[in-house]
Amino acid sequence: MSFMQPSPVKYACSCGILNPINKLFFCRHCPKLRCGFCVCHEIESHFCSNCLENIPSSEARHKKNCCANCFDCPCCQHTLSARATTVPVVRKVEEPKDGESGENAATPSPKPSAMPTTKKMYYLSCLSCRWTTRDVGIPDQGVATGTWPDNECLYQVRFNTLMEYYQSVVLQEKQEKQEFMRRKAPKQHKFPSLTDRTGLTVSLIRRQIGWTEKSIPKLKPINITPAEATADVEPLPEDIFTQPINLRNITTIAQRHSQPADQPTTVSSLYPQRRSLWIKRSLRCRQCEHNLIKPEYHPTSIKYRIQLFASYHVPEVVMVRCEQPLQPGESNAILLKFTNPTMYDMTISILDAPPKDDQINANAFQQACRIKEEAVASSPLLKASGVNLARQNSTREVKREILELTNATIVALESEFVLNQRDDSKEFDEDVQAAIEEPKFIVWRKGNKVLLRLQFSPASELQPGDNVTLGFYMQYTYVNTVSNTPDKKEPTTHALFSRIFIHAGDIVN
Repeated sequence: MSFMQPSPVKYACSCGILNPINKLFFCRHCPKLRCGFCVCHEIESHFCSNCLENIPSSEARHKKNCCANCFDCPCCQHTLSARATTVPVVRKVEEPKDGESGENAATPSPKPSAMPTTKKMYYLSCLSCRWTTRDVGIPDQGVATGTWPDNECLYQVRFNTLMEYYQSVVLQEKQEKQEFMRRKAPKQHKFPSLTDRTGLTVSLIRRQIGWTEKSIPKLKPINITPAEATADVEPLPEDIFTQPINLRNITTIAQRHSQPADQPTTVSSLYPQRRSLWIKRSLRCRQCEHNLIKPEYHPTSIKYRIQLFASYHVPEVVMVRCEQPLQPGESNAILLKFTNPTMYDMTISILDAPPKDDQINANAFQQACRIKEEAVASSPLLKASGVNLARQNSTREVKREILELTNATIVALESEFVLNQRDDSKEFDEDVQAAIEEPKFIVWRKGNKVLLRLQFSPASELQPGDNVTLGFYMQYTYVNTVSNTPDKKEPTTHALFSRIFIHAGDIVN
């Protein structure tokens, strides 16, 4: 099977979405499989992919998420490079002073100031399509990181006015909400306190002293000119139907979308665009709020501080082949390869129905995760100071039904089997393993990999060309090395299960 083709083996996430194992994450605190929709995406840092400059979030917001030094080509969207060139500079002839006579002024100066000199100038050029800033008339700059002019937007003043208006509306609503909550909040004491800022006592004291009343002025939105619709449309040029069209001078859809402010129609109106910033993001479980993915802060580093990919904790299932061509209603066998990615042995069972006994109590596991936090938050010193360190309420997990329907029945394995732990040194070991008695469904075993044969039968009502989908439950033992309680410091073993769907192929004629 090609690497670029989609994987025929899909794992069912806890939210009911099917994904290959390389797109799933594993939360060791829940413990369940998580996909991209089961996690919270948080931005760790902003950086430029060209100059690898790390930019703070406030500065990136101020610069509209664009780099100040790097530009993209408006024609082919490649990175522009600064090229140097020499320009001759002509110096002015020194003018005579007021006290000098005309004869001395007419005499040529013997100084070497009249000799031609050169100055180094810079312009932006694309190494892919050979576009330069000189094509649109942008003057050269004296430094490589010069202040290259930006294409001004015709509606920038209107956009700024609308932004100020909506910011004032948000501040007004926030102030009204705080005033409403202050009035509706229950009083903590029976009588008003002298230090109560919102009580009547403060205003009485200010009047007795002779101070003026302290009141916060209410904000009002600024007045803006409403937009008016018009039916006036600019007429088409007279030579639009007579003059031949040169497609080299007309911009494409991608080039117009790169400049949404004016959307130029001719190539001569294209301007270099500032390169958009990239981000490094971390993923957090929505239910227990623990980090699943946390990258390094530096842009040049590709390592992770925390990496809980599912391929590091869940057995990987790979489809090898079917022994016979697929026919409706006829018994067949499929070869599956199982790999153990952990440092502990796994006991795996293949079931055609979900296991009846509960593998793990989710409420008890979450309560164990909150023991430390409740102990810290219940400190009398923190209660006296009014500091609240309690974690936010976790999002309730909503289970969805899996829409993938199987059209084949499998024959469950008669017994469970053991996957050995991962040992990288065994791959280079030339010692032949001793022959041991294996179950009949195991074809071969090597290190932490096992190839087994699974019997199945496609549905009899399938037509030629229909896809055959297998579905089964894989129950496995997982050793959790995370200890959330001070009592349990040793690794604990849990029995987990995952639902797996395999696209075996199409029915042949």
